[in-house]
Amino acid sequence: MENSDSIKLFESKKVRTHWDEVQEKWYFSVIDVIEILTGSSVPKRYWSDLKKKLKLEGSEVYEKIVRLKMIADDGKKRETDVSDTQQLLRIIQSIPSPKAEPFKQWLAKVGYERMKEIADPEQSIERARENWQKLGRSEKWIQQRMTGQETRNKLTDYWKESGVEKQDEFAMLTNIIHQEWTGLKVKDHKNLKGLKSQNLRDHMTEAELIFTALAELSTRQIAETDEAKGLIENAKAGKKGGKIAKDARLALEQKTGKKVVTGENFLPPSKENKQLK
Repeated sequence: MENSDSIKLFESKKVRTHWDEVQEKWYFSVIDVIEILTGSSVPKRYWSDLKKKLKLEGSEVYEKIVRLKMIADDGKKRETDVSDTQQLLRIIQSIPSPKAEPFKQWLAKVGYERMKEIADPEQSIERARENWQKLGRSEKWIQQRMTGQETRNKLTDYWKESGVEKQDEFAMLTNIIHQEWTGLKVKDHKNLKGLKSQNLRDHMTEAELIFTALAELSTRQIAETDEAKGLIENAKAGKKGGKIAKDARLALEQKTGKKVVTGENFLPPSKENKQLK
């Protein structure tokens, strides 16, 4: 199953989404959809004008807009307008665009795929593979990314079972493991790669994915052996697991003379990005 917040692709354009488990419905970033449909360089202004128009018309769409925190371009979670599928279709009707019909079909496909994933979680794995293929990742990289995700899921499952519940605690434990094996905090590793709102793991090299998986696998097995409970005990297991990957990294770097943790990424080529590599 996917996390509640995720990025979906429409013709290689990103749309921020949120799945509400209680209501069992999707919410989509209105700004992202408007940018796709209009091609506007200032979609926020377009949406602001359209909201005023909808309000004057007495449209119920205006009243049903929801504000949720989503990852912004600067990598931080900020409130933005979102809409469920039903209301979003009404918004699309108010926007003259040749992409309106293809986008409606895409919305239907997203909803159908979610229902299939609920019945068969393997469907979400295959869809993730397809998205990475569209983004130009090699089959070797995709396999490593998926293996690493499975390792990650098993670790977070253990954390949940051992009394770690809050999202900030998950982030704290993740950062402890990451900093131990890389020597960098997660945010510093993202800065090294020139990332903002992008997922760090989606921009890791094959080696970085392998060592991340080693650190998280080691952490889980140590935590299970020590029967770690709660945040503090799992943090200790995280440092131990991270150190195992760190020692392996240092040994490989000494043997090859090459750094494992690098600024390499999958961002579109640019002068700035080339300087990072």
